[in-house]
Amino acid sequence: MQNIILAFAKQEDALNFKSILMRGGFEPAYVCLTGAQALSAMENLGNGVIICGYRLGDMLSTELYEEMSEYFKMLLIASKSKADDLDFYGKDNIVYLPTPLKKDDLFSTVSMMIEGVATRRKKVKEKRRFRSSEDQKIIDSAKSLLMERHNMTEPEAHKYLQKCSMDSGTSLLETAEMVIALK
Repeated sequence: MQNIILAFAKQEDALNFKSILMRGGFEPAYVCLTGAQALSAMENLGNGVIICGYRLGDMLSTELYEEMSEYFKMLLIASKSKADDLDFYGKDNIVYLPTPLKKDDLFSTVSMMIEGVATRRKKVKEKRRFRSSEDQKIIDSAKSLLMERHNMTEPEAHKYLQKCSMDSGTSLLETAEMVIALK
C-alpha cells in the first residue's frame, strides 16, 4: 500500500490531485481538507506521504509539519511566493514543488518519496530485529529454565516464549524476564 494522504483547503483541489495521481498509478488513502483530518489519517496509516498545499482549512502546512509523525514525508505544492514565506528549508522529510507543476515531476517526486518511506520502514524494522547480546542472554536463560523445569526442548521453549509473548502483548524479551522473575 502506498499510504498517500492528500490535504488541501479546497475540496476541488484535493479531488483534482486525486484524479491526477490515480491516472499516474497512485491511489491516495485519504483526502483531507483540514490539518486535524490529516493528522488523524496519519495516525491511522502509521507512515507514508502527505501531499498538501500551503494552507489547510485550520492551519498552515508548517504547523502540520511540526505535528507530523517522523514516519511521514511531506510534499508541499505551492506557488513560489507563498513558499518563500514558509520556513521549511533545512528540515527533513519535506519536499517542495512549485506551481504550476508538470505531471511527470509530480509522479517522479511521489515515487521517490514513497520509496524513501519504505526504505526507512525497512531500516527501523531491521534495527528492531537484531537483539543485543545482553537481551539474547536473558532470552536464552529463560529458555534454559523452561527446559529444566518442564523437560522442553530448545525449540519448544522458544515457541512457548513466543506464544506467551503474543498472548500477553509483550515483547519476547519482556516475557523472558517474567519467566526468570517467576523462578
